[in-house]
Amino acid sequence: MKKENSKQPVGIFDSGIGGLTVANAISKLLPEEELIYFGDTAHMPYGDKSKDLIKHYALKISDFLLNEKKCKAIVIACNTASAAAYEYLRDAHKGIRPIINVIDPIVEAVISDEHIHRVGLIATKTTVHSGTYKEKLLRRKASLDYTELATPLLAPMIEEGFYNDSISHTVIERYLKEEPLQNLDALILGCTHYVIIRDEINQYYDQRIKLFDSTDIVAEKLKYILEKEGLANDKRQNADHFYVSDFTSSFQKTARMFYGDKIILEKCDIWQNS
Repeated sequence: MKKENSKQPVGIFDSGIGGLTVANAISKLLPEEELIYFGDTAHMPYGDKSKDLIKHYALKISDFLLNEKKCKAIVIACNTASAAAYEYLRDAHKGIRPIINVIDPIVEAVISDEHIHRVGLIATKTTVHSGTYKEKLLRRKASLDYTELATPLLAPMIEEGFYNDSISHTVIERYLKEEPLQNLDALILGCTHYVIIRDEINQYYDQRIKLFDSTDIVAEKLKYILEKEGLANDKRQNADHFYVSDFTSSFQKTARMFYGDKIILEKCDIWQNS
């Protein structure tokens, strides 16, 4: 049965604007859903922050989306925040609204593929050091040969507009030739930014391995949950809104790269009263 709050928006947040890749996938799959996006550009990147600080940021943002913007569900469109703060947010908002992270849907997709025996992960330092992917994958499929590598230069490289060029080719090759990423059946792109360089990674591996990223997989997961909970909207009433905690013209330019359309970022400082 459809609930009254099915008309409310879906909240999506990230440490910056990389999560717009997830928002774009959700918008395409669920065009009737109104989206409220929040990019915490004032504190980016999260990849070098402590777990406790990320939890503090995530709770403040989720409160903004749930209480001020009245969102019916929240998608944590950031691997680092998902690793550091998902369980914390899930417990804090238990029974209030669905909280969806970008890690669990990827884990489910990987373990359900019987052709994958050796899987690698590239991600930020915080995501790798959290051990979240390793724990979740091996707990559910102990036979997996799992390996990982922190790739801290990739996200800032992409943010600065270096992709599909000689600089990105060099940095990507430098990471992917490392021993942990050899002889893989699959590679998890454990940062929403990495969708932008997916084709370059595919080229490096000559398309021999399967790549997993959080865009379409998370969009499908959200669709499933909204339908299951009776929260799916059948007709949108309002336009999407895209907020950032700090604004520069470069953010606006990069946002269009991540989202694929011309969008307008609006500054919203939720920290001023913190």
